Amino acid sequence: MSAKSLSVISSGMTGIVIDVECQLSKGLPSMTIVGIASKAVDESKERIRSAFINSNLAFPRKRITINLAPGDIPKDGTGIDLAIASAILFASEQVHFDPADSVFIGELGLEGAVRPVRGIIGKILRAKESGIKQCFIPYANLKQASLIEGITLYPISSLQELYLHLTGTEVLTSSKLNYFEEQTIPNTNTIDICEVAGQVTAKRALEIAATGGHNVLLSGPPGTGKSMLAKAFRGLLPPLSLTEAIEVTQLHSLAGIDVESMITLRPFRSPHHTASNTSIVGGGQYPRPGEISLSHRGVLFLDELPEFHRATIEALRQPLEDRVITIARSRGNIEFPANFMLIATANPCPCGYYGTATECSCPASLIERYQRKLSGPIIDRIDMFIPVHEINHAELLQVTHSQETSSTIRKRVEQARVVQESRFGNPLELNAQMNNKQIRKMALLSSSATDLLNTASEKLRISARNYMRIIKVARTIADLDSSPTIEVAHMSEALQYRHKQAELSRISA
Repeated sequence: MSAKSLSVISSGMTGIVIDVECQLSKGLPSMTIVGIASKAVDESKERIRSAFINSNLAFPRKRITINLAPGDIPKDGTGIDLAIASAILFASEQVHFDPADSVFIGELGLEGAVRPVRGIIGKILRAKESGIKQCFIPYANLKQASLIEGITLYPISSLQELYLHLTGTEVLTSSKLNYFEEQTIPNTNTIDICEVAGQVTAKRALEIAATGGHNVLLSGPPGTGKSMLAKAFRGLLPPLSLTEAIEVTQLHSLAGIDVESMITLRPFRSPHHTASNTSIVGGGQYPRPGEISLSHRGVLFLDELPEFHRATIEALRQPLEDRVITIARSRGNIEFPANFMLIATANPCPCGYYGTATECSCPASLIERYQRKLSGPIIDRIDMFIPVHEINHAELLQVTHSQETSSTIRKRVEQARVVQESRFGNPLELNAQMNNKQIRKMALLSSSATDLLNTASEKLRISARNYMRIIKVARTIADLDSSPTIEVAHMSEALQYRHKQAELSRISA
């Protein structure tokens, strides 16, 4: 006797529909799984056997062969358990059900419970694209799965519950939740930018970065508020849209961080500089997203950027330029989205006091080696270099209501993003993502602003990539100013942020 059911395994952001074939034959009772199954899949034999027994279901005392097709694709994860159990039920004729337009996704516990799995959104999307009409999924995955329209979901909590539904004894009703709600306040635990004393220039730069999606490097001596400014930056960003929330939730689910709830707040990832290259970039034998992808649609905060491994810093090149990260393995390439804003901090030297009133204890060679960890290509991919200066200690305890709060700045950011949406016809596209063709067509520089940029480019020896990034920043400043064209004032401010970068890259110990 033979039968078949369908399931979906993860493959990057999406999935692959696989056939789970079950053959029952005479011989000593045993269970064999073929089809390039990982150890996690092969171990499902014991989970399924115990789940049958504890669910009061008859486990066939025959030779059971499970084939996972296509046979040339590696299968990993525990989400195939439910499909294998279903195929055994069909092959042993305990259940009469046509599984042609259904997929079964879920991990089985020894007691028969159906547990949540990683990457449920991508799996359901792939099933929907393949013409599947209904999905049997773990109940704990329902909140995430409900984001997908156009497919019937049957959340189940146990193998026995599935058996009773398929036999018609206790039919389940399909469920749909309206779980997503746009948040008016991104995060109540975020530091309000008004709590940062002084640093008017840095706050202005962060407003520009939040508006256009630009990358920022905050540079200055220790204790001036660089990290605090970076943490307050999240409060300047608009809430996630439904489309963005689906992408972010899927990535976090694939990484195994949260497989049950919906991600409604913009990510703010801050890995330590001792983190491995794989944990930040992503990878593994069966690739999973790293910190770069987990910060998608949010912020990647790298505190003390020069302290990170050189390989990790250089790995930022592709995602900063292409907004994706490609992980190459011998079995194939996996691509994860990585459209994030980079907020990095750096001291001027290892001790942190080079160029300040406090005496620097670092030798010239050490300062040069420290700053050279940021290569030219990486520097070119950072839009704004902001000095964070020391402030008068007397200002720290002053109570003032003159500084703007994060919510006030966020309203301006949202208004300027509406302008960008009308420009690009896409709410997810920002000025920082403009290509050269779009810049020529949409930047709208005045003749005087163009002359200023060209003159500055010659004097500062600005690269072609840097030249175009300055225009993007100037376009964002003009949007905040509600100006249809980039004027001299907008270009001057944009050049100011790049000029600071040029100074930081020179070493004169």
